[in-house]
Amino acid sequence: MPAQLIDGKKLAEKLQAEIASEVAALQKAKGFSPGLAVVLVGDNEASKVYVRNKEAACKKAGMYAEQINLPASTSQAELLSLIERLNQSFKIHGILVQLPLPKQIDSQKILEAIDPKKDADGFHPVNMGNLLIGKPAVIPCTPLGVMKMIESIGYALDGKDAIVVGRSNIVGKPVALLLMQRNATVTIAHSKTRDLPEKVRRADIVIAAIGQPNFIKGDWIKEGAIVIDVGMNRLPTGKLCGDVEFGEASKRAAFITPVPGGVGPMTITMLLWNTLRAAKGTAPQRGH
Repeated sequence: MPAQLIDGKKLAEKLQAEIASEVAALQKAKGFSPGLAVVLVGDNEASKVYVRNKEAACKKAGMYAEQINLPASTSQAELLSLIERLNQSFKIHGILVQLPLPKQIDSQKILEAIDPKKDADGFHPVNMGNLLIGKPAVIPCTPLGVMKMIESIGYALDGKDAIVVGRSNIVGKPVALLLMQRNATVTIAHSKTRDLPEKVRRADIVIAAIGQPNFIKGDWIKEGAIVIDVGMNRLPTGKLCGDVEFGEASKRAAFITPVPGGVGPMTITMLLWNTLRAAKGTAPQRGH
């Protein structure tokens, strides 16, 4: 029986409608809208597309969106000064600096300069550290989106064997921590892992986030497994594909995410979610 799709686009639309409703209620009760500032430095075309999509999603949800475009020649000091202004702004509840940054700017210093409470991406060391030790934190958007997708199918993680293929700070490590918080037994693997096919074959849930097209073969997937493909790769033909060999994997998995239309829409939705939570002043929840 072919796998059921976890439709990220449909789930994102549902959650964005809920967010818009909460935004409207906040406006009525408190007289202000959650505000997100997105900073773009330089002319990276892919970054421009991401920024436009984020701004459009904000406006659709009734949020205040401030897009700040800076030239590629912007100095680190100038960018730090801008972040300090945004940290102090009452209109801004979430700050996102689009990566990558020009070579004269230290990305880590920029991320560390953002007020942790306004860290809409969840990349500040304070938030990452709190996630590690199980304290309330702003959760990175893509891992949070992954967890929402798993929740949407009613899948109980207690005692399940999970494998995360990819060890980045943006996806791999945080999603592994979130899975452990839900009582899964987690293996973090990568391109250098020995006997990777056998490790994947034992997993009840597979999170693919290694950034290589069709890296995980369909016959590696355990019958009835849940497959969340975070990868977004463009083939020489121009076609987009994930990190998992979708056609074969979908013959074995119980649930699988498509690429595109899977995790991608959820990432932007969780950016709105984090900004709304910051605006409402609610304590961030572990894995929620």
